[in-house]
Amino acid sequence: MKPNIRTCPLPADSAIHQYLPGASFVDSHCVDVDNTERTALRHALNLMSMTPAWIDSLMGLRNRLVRMFGLKDLGRLTRIDLSRDDASYDVNDRVGIFTLIANRPDEVVLADRDKHLDVYLTLNRSAMTPEGTRTITLSTVVRTHNRLGKLYMLPVGPFHRVIVPITLKNIARF
Repeated sequence: MKPNIRTCPLPADSAIHQYLPGASFVDSHCVDVDNTERTALRHALNLMSMTPAWIDSLMGLRNRLVRMFGLKDLGRLTRIDLSRDDASYDVNDRVGIFTLIANRPDEVVLADRDKHLDVYLTLNRSAMTPEGTRTITLSTVVRTHNRLGKLYMLPVGPFHRVIVPITLKNIARF
């Protein structure tokens, strides 16, 4: 199945809605997949592990730059152990650059919280259709805390809207 990436509304039943009050950035993209058994967490792990190298390199540049402002080095998006079993992940475990907030078969909630902003990311897996597909929705909510967070999001917000569809194209490869 050739991936048809599209912007979409936040899933109505998503836990990400609780993070919307005070949000300064909201983004949601979805794609239909024919791998119906993979959990939301496994989809997220696969997506992060397949982040294009140029995006991961930009993350390295980001880490070097933000250290000058006292922000944390998040590491690499691709720092994922695909051999680790989904059931071994617990709330508050690190998953790549994020912290696991919630994990259900149909939704995983990840976050990165820092002094300048909080980023919440959910990956939702819809119910299976009669055609044997599911819709995967990747949603992001950012809440900035100060001027540094707002300044940080000036280039990151538009860039995020470009890299998410590029990353989601890889979902069909697994």
